[in-house]
Amino acid sequence: MKTLKLLSISLAFLCISFAADAQRGVRIGYIDMEYILESVPEYKEAEKQLDAKVQRWKADIEKKSKEIDQMKLNLANERVLLTKELIEERDEEIKIKEDELIKYQQDRFGPNGDLIIQRRQLVQPIQDQVFNIVQEIAEAKKYDFIFDKSADVVMLFAAQRNDISESVLRSINRSNKRKEVTSRKEKKEVEKRESLSDEEDEAVTEREKAIEDKKNEREAAMAERKRIRDSIREVKKMEFQRKRDSLLAVRKKRQDSIKKARTGGNSTAPPSGDGDGEGDGGL
Repeated sequence: MKTLKLLSISLAFLCISFAADAQRGVRIGYIDMEYILESVPEYKEAEKQLDAKVQRWKADIEKKSKEIDQMKLNLANERVLLTKELIEERDEEIKIKEDELIKYQQDRFGPNGDLIIQRRQLVQPIQDQVFNIVQEIAEAKKYDFIFDKSADVVMLFAAQRNDISESVLRSINRSNKRKEVTSRKEKKEVEKRESLSDEEDEAVTEREKAIEDKKNEREAAMAERKRIRDSIREVKKMEFQRKRDSLLAVRKKRQDSIKKARTGGNSTAPPSGDGDGEGDGGL
């Protein structure tokens, strides 16, 4: 009887709790982990370094594969000249090389390979940071559930107002700025920024982004004007060079004509007067 009474009381409290939750409404938020990772500079830089390693590993695999193909081709061409023992020995060498290649592929790209391990090491610290920040946001803003949009959870619709990815990113940036602070003035600026609410911080971020966009637009406009000036200068330079070459060609042609005329005049000079004198004397 006493147990039944306690159970009834517990059920009553549980119903009251559910009723209170129903009146308050379930609050659900979500994050986009892929977007967060792509927005963290440290992650992007580490991802670039990892991609460079992957390219080197792929190049090594391609090189080893070509060596094996060449060994097989050489054996096929020389098979008629080799003894049975030498053929078996060459086959064994090829088999060893193939096994080494398979092991190398597994060591680099297998389920427990370097790529998976290093990517996990790359992502894990940021994921832990995001998890802690999500816990803080959930407790501060009374969220009941927070999902990861980029995970395997099927989300047929997600309202933008429930996306807290930007809040998580701001918290990550604040944490990184705290680590980068070297002076008292910078520390005060960081503390002042951290004292802002999410809405105020978002407004400041928007203003900073607008200023940065205007700066980029000015720099792009200046670069375009410089490109146009350089292009006009290059056209003028080419036109000047063309005119100069044309004048030089005309001058050279004139000089060649004068030289040819002089040379031609000397070669067609009339005969000397000695012959005429002899003719006169005969008359």
